[in-house]
Amino acid sequence: MSAKHQLQPQRWFEDFEIGETFLSPSRTMTEALFAAFQLASADNHPSHYDIEYCRARGMPALQAHGFQTLIQTAAGAGSFPHMVEESMLGFIEQGSRFVAPVYAGDTLYTSLCVAQLDAQRTTGVITLNSTVVNQRDETVLEGWQKYLLRKSRAVPAN
Repeated sequence: MSAKHQLQPQRWFEDFEIGETFLSPSRTMTEALFAAFQLASADNHPSHYDIEYCRARGMPALQAHGFQTLIQTAAGAGSFPHMVEESMLGFIEQGSRFVAPVYAGDTLYTSLCVAQLDAQRTTGVITLNSTVVNQRDETVLEGWQKYLLRKSRAVPAN
């Protein structure tokens, strides 16, 4: 990729510091997003598409599937992957827990924060804590993601 098309300066494993935070743009969970998720996932539980089913069970709107909330933490939605275009070797692990429900109409705000840096000989594993909060500043998801990155000195000189 040409440097003039790179959105962020290239970074390598050793360029990151614990505590750095990467924000993603907010996203309002519309009924169209619910329909798109249902189409992609094949999930067919009525709590995700039938408003009358939800109302009969005391829900204020359609309820998001946990994975629909989890995908809001995709690093590609923010600046992180643009920083590691040359150093990224892979997304290797993730975990999460769903703390509170998400409903159609909620606006979600995602952050990824460097929590751990595990250096290896020519690579390192960066652990990012993922957090999603809603418009009421209530945490709806807590989790973590791990990425394998090259160290800068591991790249051959041209």
